[in-house]
Amino acid sequence: MHRTDRRNLSDPEPAQPTRLGALIHRAKVLVHQAARLARDRVHPVHVARTGDALRTAPSLAERRSPLWTATDASEWPLEDGKVENLRVAARRLDGLELPAAATFSFWAQVGRPTRSQGFVDGRELREGCIVPAVAGGICQLSNALYEAARAAGLEIVERHPHSRVVPGSQAALGADATVFWNYVDLRVRSDRPLRIEVHLTADELVVRLRGGAPRRRHLAVLQDSQRDSLDHDCHTCGEDECFRHAAPTADQRASRTRAAFLVDDVWPEFDALVRAQHRPGDLLLVPLDGARIGRPRYAWTTAGLDVVQHPRAAITRALHSRRLADQGAARQRVLLADDDRLAEAMARSLPPGVRRVVVAQSLLPALWRRGALGGRRFEVLLTRLPLADLHARLDAAAAAHRGSPTLADFRCEPWRVTAEREALAAADRVHTPHSELAALFPGRATKLEWHLPPTSNRPTFPHAIRQPQIFFPASTVGRKGAWELREALRSLHVDIHLWVAGRPLEGRDFWRGIDVSQGTAPPMPPDLVVLPAIVEHQPRAALAALARGIPVIATSACGLAGQPGVTIVPTGDVAALTAAIAEAVTAMRRSA
Repeated sequence: MHRTDRRNLSDPEPAQPTRLGALIHRAKVLVHQAARLARDRVHPVHVARTGDALRTAPSLAERRSPLWTATDASEWPLEDGKVENLRVAARRLDGLELPAAATFSFWAQVGRPTRSQGFVDGRELREGCIVPAVAGGICQLSNALYEAARAAGLEIVERHPHSRVVPGSQAALGADATVFWNYVDLRVRSDRPLRIEVHLTADELVVRLRGGAPRRRHLAVLQDSQRDSLDHDCHTCGEDECFRHAAPTADQRASRTRAAFLVDDVWPEFDALVRAQHRPGDLLLVPLDGARIGRPRYAWTTAGLDVVQHPRAAITRALHSRRLADQGAARQRVLLADDDRLAEAMARSLPPGVRRVVVAQSLLPALWRRGALGGRRFEVLLTRLPLADLHARLDAAAAAHRGSPTLADFRCEPWRVTAEREALAAADRVHTPHSELAALFPGRATKLEWHLPPTSNRPTFPHAIRQPQIFFPASTVGRKGAWELREALRSLHVDIHLWVAGRPLEGRDFWRGIDVSQGTAPPMPPDLVVLPAIVEHQPRAALAALARGIPVIATSACGLAGQPGVTIVPTGDVAALTAAIAEAVTAMRRSA
């Protein structure tokens, strides 16, 4: 942010800012803002939109700058606010594409920087001091854009240097471009189509320009006047009596030492991980405190954690879920939108200074698109196949079973697939009990142990007095392997009774020719559980069977490889499935 002030900082006792001076400054600002608004009404500024036409265009220039430079803990709150402001501004610029000869205006794209737009107090240069101010610190972004535009040879239509120099900053190098709503702007132009990309890594702000090289390269000539130097900010200057002084709170000072766990449905494996990793005072962001209100779905262990609930998002999801069918594209679209709403709510309640987060995979695409993970190190609680892999697997299954009404009923939006892929690539680690998922991230995956539920021993009928009982613990749906199981059982020609847990979503006559009971579990423990799923991310029914000593046949897609009592067959391999079931039935008869 910019404030023109020529007071000589070499004075031994510089004048302290006053409220009268601030009022005079504000009056001058209003005059300048009104004048700029009038000029822009006469000569409107082009407002660019995001696009993909230049996503693969050559890179014209790239600039990186560190996010974190403060070494004094008292300065961290303002630096944390600066980074949060960069997150907000970056998502308004990332992916913008401008036609040839269009002028880019920083403020036309970022908009008025207010709290209601997500901006917070950051570092602003005003009256010779670095003070807390809404949207403070986004000059780092305008600096980087200016540097990249100069390096790319773009025409610099408007640029303003800072009046004061912070040692080590771009201003000290003469490569800065300050901005102040709305009259101190950065404007550049290219005679070729231009794409702007802005994002935050864990440690850096990255600005990249793409497009065709300008036909006419403009060489920037710096005409900076002599500027005063500055080396303190409001939290460390010692002027506690100044009306601008705002001492950092204890929570602000401690924010960088805290981790945040952004979670959704509870998995016992992930609950154990959070219990093992958290430190006192860490944050647990949940839809609801399920342990307190008796909602098992959200019953995370909260001891030692500061819990932040998001009841509106949770209630909205519950209402939507009750109104939707159990299966189908409409349900999936609504539930994904509910995931996004929850992610947005959690992003808003995440303190700016938190620099380490652990995120549920369902929240990942929306958090990444919003830029909430920028400037942070993060890990992912992996609950399913990455969307790109999931789509490819379902596409292959749909091609193999063209009569299925479920295998091709829904695919996610392209933006969601891209955002998840980029976020997973940027994550420090992923955590999952699922063996197949863990194998997708060699060197970055923590393979957790599956949780076997407690159970009581219940008697089974002797095999000699009845036919073998096989349990398919899912609805009759293609992704759970119903087609493969049907083909295997029809080829066996043995006396078997099949129990199917859920509804016949592939058709009422799907199991014709097979001795089957649909929509229920067997009244007594079955002899064998078979789950030949194409997609299975949380095989709780199979784990319950293993806890009771019941053998399980499952595909590698179930993520149970290495689990005692499980026979693993390749996903989609009917011959291997048939052989495994025949061998299990033979073993039952031998033991009868």
